[in-house]
Amino acid sequence: MTKNWYVLYVKPKNEKKVAERLSANHIEVYSPMIKEVKQWSDRKKTIEVPLFKSYVFVNITEADRQQVFGIPGVVRYLYWLGKPAVVRDIEMETLKKWLSNDDVEDYTLTKLSPGDRVAIKNGALKDSQAIIKEVGKSRVKLILEGMGVVLNMKIRDLV
Repeated sequence: MTKNWYVLYVKPKNEKKVAERLSANHIEVYSPMIKEVKQWSDRKKTIEVPLFKSYVFVNITEADRQQVFGIPGVVRYLYWLGKPAVVRDIEMETLKKWLSNDDVEDYTLTKLSPGDRVAIKNGALKDSQAIIKEVGKSRVKLILEGMGVVLNMKIRDLV
């Protein structure tokens, strides 16, 4: 039987716990994490936060999809066009490669507006198409239509 990567929606702030529990139950899981610097009144601290809040990826066969509901914190599968969202292996590899790339730098974004369509020309997501959801000072939220997810990322250039 073929395994597919499915997207699980989990309770907020339960991504790590759910991933650990799924892994302990011999289910292949991927919960991409990024490091962020948090500022408190008395200190700064670098912490790991989920790249996709409330989402975890599982690599499982269609027949075994119901197993995940025995894990506390799992809410439901993410659906795309009326079917459980399936992420292609190449997209998962691209995501993993992108997260392991330390060359990403902060840049201020200009001349971009929500709703604009863009083609990513550099980096691990090269040749991907996206729609701009939000533009910040040094971050942009992109809708990756092929994956059915919103990606919040720092970028170094738009060329």
